[in-house]
Amino acid sequence: MSLDEAVRASVEAAVGYTFRDPALIARALTHASLANHPTESNERLELLGDSVLGFVVCEHLFERYPEADEGELTKIKSFLVSRRKCADFAVEAGLVKFMALGKGLSSGAIPGSIAAAAFEAIIAAIYLDGGMEHARTFVMRYVEPHVDSTERMGHQMNFKSVLQQVTQSTELGAPTYLVVDQRGPDHEKSFEICVVVGKKRFASSWAGNKKNAEQAAALLALRELGHAIGDEPNVQITWGRTAPAASSTSQPLTTDTIARATHCGVADPSTTASASDV
Repeated sequence: MSLDEAVRASVEAAVGYTFRDPALIARALTHASLANHPTESNERLELLGDSVLGFVVCEHLFERYPEADEGELTKIKSFLVSRRKCADFAVEAGLVKFMALGKGLSSGAIPGSIAAAAFEAIIAAIYLDGGMEHARTFVMRYVEPHVDSTERMGHQMNFKSVLQQVTQSTELGAPTYLVVDQRGPDHEKSFEICVVVGKKRFASSWAGNKKNAEQAAALLALRELGHAIGDEPNVQITWGRTAPAASSTSQPLTTDTIARATHCGVADPSTTASASDV
């Protein structure tokens, strides 16, 4: 697939790497909706880039936190290489505006999953063209600024798990997630969701999918309960400083408790009802 020289120069300037084989750029930024054949899209590169990204981040965390156990490293790594963060990195790198998309995707905001795929694909393109060191340099340019803050957060933005532990430990009852409203066509639907704990209904939040709306709603509930302060991506959990004292038979309500609970992979409650059900 041919690549305009101006686009090539712009992409190379954005990623900080000069390609010997510019065809890799074109493939990395071509979505399957526009490719004539699956091998001409960025799907194969995305697969390879995901592995390179995971290796680079794991290696970095392994060396940076020699006292951290496997669970702690896994939690930090999972957040840093998540689809959400990769989509953020793609936007930060300026890759989104160069993507080649089919007609159905060429108008409006590009879904985060597609942006994330482009970031992983460009990692693979750099790796194939210049080797691991160049790929590592590119990855760490975007990941490094977020490593320490991610480690300090402990919860890695999994507010649903934090809220579940808070409500269980304080005997408030299990949280459920209520779909208040939904708008848009099926392929681009947005959801308004709120948390309900017992008889208490918290403020609602909108997002482009249920998962993100639930996470945002959980954060609003944590704020209202006095257990979270700050805005993403720098939310601080205050559970343990403002929560009621635990009983003698309960686990102490500390931020360490939250970290351990979320590291153990406590299952998130899912949306269980819609406004018409209540």
